Amino acid sequence: MLKLQILLIFCALLITKISFAQVDSSAVLTDSVKPAAKLEKTKTTATFKTDERIRLEKLPGKAALRSAIIPGWGQLSNKRWWKVPLVYGGFVGIVLVYDFNRSNYRIFLTEAQNREFNKLNPNAQKPLNSNFTRLSESGIINIKDYYRRNRDLSVLGGIAFYTINIIDAYVDAKFFRFDISDDLALQLKPELHSPIKNGNRLPVPAIKLSLSFLK
Repeated sequence: MLKLQILLIFCALLITKISFAQVDSSAVLTDSVKPAAKLEKTKTTATFKTDERIRLEKLPGKAALRSAIIPGWGQLSNKRWWKVPLVYGGFVGIVLVYDFNRSNYRIFLTEAQNREFNKLNPNAQKPLNSNFTRLSESGIINIKDYYRRNRDLSVLGGIAFYTINIIDAYVDAKFFRFDISDDLALQLKPELHSPIKNGNRLPVPAIKLSLSFLK
């Protein structure tokens, strides 16, 4: 009986030792595998940008900022020299339109004020414009409001054109990296489709757009 108990205790100790050894070996294996897997994942997910790529990514922001400071500067940075005369030609045209409407607005405003003053002060008459004798007071006021509205619209047009100048420089620099060489082929082809509708095939004309990259 004593021998049987000693044998059972010895077997229990042996089984316990084997189980602990397996646990230790699996832990060592796990610890040895994790750093390698983590290192491999880090290597694969790491992204490196070259100096040229960083420079190209900064081009749109620089071009937009330059056009905001001096209109046309961004277009010069993008090497779009032919756009600079268009930019300044647009600004000159807007300024001329603004000046024309502002001058006529002042003329008719003065005429309307003089007529109102003469009506209230019959003894102290102000001179009226002889070219407007056939126009009524309501007509003078309507023309005055017309030129005032056009003057205000020309100001809004100048702000919009200034914004377009900035957007154009940004977009032009953004597309600077896109391939627009002769290796690109864009084709439009007429086609005839025959979809099935209510069990019948009906021919439908269509246009196919295809973009191919030639080698």
